[in-house]
Amino acid sequence: MKVIAMIPARLEATRFPRKLLQDLGGKSVIRTTYDAAVNTELFDEVFVVTDSQLIYDEITSNGGNAVMSVGVHESGSDRIAEAVKDIDTDIVVNVQGDEPFIDEQSLRDLLSVFVTDVQEKIDIASLMFQITDTEEINNPNNVKVVTDTDDFAMYFSRSPIPFARDDKYAIYHKHIGVYAFKKDALLRFTELEMTDLERTEKLENLRFLAYGMNVKMVKTTHQPIGIDTPEDLEMARKLLK
Repeated sequence: MKVIAMIPARLEATRFPRKLLQDLGGKSVIRTTYDAAVNTELFDEVFVVTDSQLIYDEITSNGGNAVMSVGVHESGSDRIAEAVKDIDTDIVVNVQGDEPFIDEQSLRDLLSVFVTDVQEKIDIASLMFQITDTEEINNPNNVKVVTDTDDFAMYFSRSPIPFARDDKYAIYHKHIGVYAFKKDALLRFTELEMTDLERTEKLENLRFLAYGMNVKMVKTTHQPIGIDTPEDLEMARKLLK
């Protein structure tokens, strides 16, 4: 099974423009993420996929692999689908460019479900993390997921799901936006029309479910650290020290 990692990297993020080129322990955020993905040794190849010549040069000038996007894309998944179209691979892992502290065990667990999927039910695999703090549960920036008895996703939402009529039964899982796609599932995704559910919640993963794609959720105890604000960057710098 050939596995590659794709790191979508947009230069002008809304909340923190050019965050991927900010210094993090002597290297840029995007280069730190790229090196961390390579160092897991889980991938046959790692690529950064970007709309920015600056990011492209940052990776390639340091010996890495990068691909320039051609089209305008609504999501990271659309961006990597364009790049992976002519690459020979079985599984494509979408690694977030602003999450440089990659947890190797979580990725290993994510990929392992394809090895044991003898009936080939899984189109996509992703990660979830149990949360108990009320503020986290109610925060619309934290995407929640509910699953069936086999841990396949039933729904994703920015709202607290499930609704707790009885608190003693309520278990909440936060979705972590790392995806492992079968290549054909990723290419199919980009051909599907956006649904009203996706437009309403602004969640691309609802497109998977709306068209009957099977999303296997994998539990992890690792809470990733993303860099969305200058304050997040300062916290990341302290962690590195």
